[in-house]
Amino acid sequence: MVQRNNKRSRKYLGSRRWGGGNIKSRRGKGSRGGVGKGGTKHKWSYTVVYARETIGKKGFKPWRPEKQLEIDIRAISGMASTTEPKPTIELRGYKVLSQGNISRSVIVKASGFSKKAEEKIRKAGGEAVKL
Repeated sequence: MVQRNNKRSRKYLGSRRWGGGNIKSRRGKGSRGGVGKGGTKHKWSYTVVYARETIGKKGFKPWRPEKQLEIDIRAISGMASTTEPKPTIELRGYKVLSQGNISRSVIVKASGFSKKAEEKIRKAGGEAVKL
């Protein structure tokens, strides 16, 4: 459960002032900061029921495009070791990179290809289809 109030320090137990100087200096409302939230005691139940907009973060979220997952030709050649004459491998959300070699003709359907990867797939007699 969320801790709502911090425990008072045991450092000043038994003293009247709790590090506030003279007793007179902590007597009035002037010791509680401005009119805003600073120095005032808020009731959590009131905040949850009537002031929900004050809870949480505000402002803009930075937008970034989703990063594509990456796979290389070495992994694709491992997937293509079936007995089909020209297997089809569909990789939605993946970008195919050129690391490794491929010896079989394969139809690869992916979201993106590097230039070298496309060349290697075509040299092996396969197709590189962009989804």
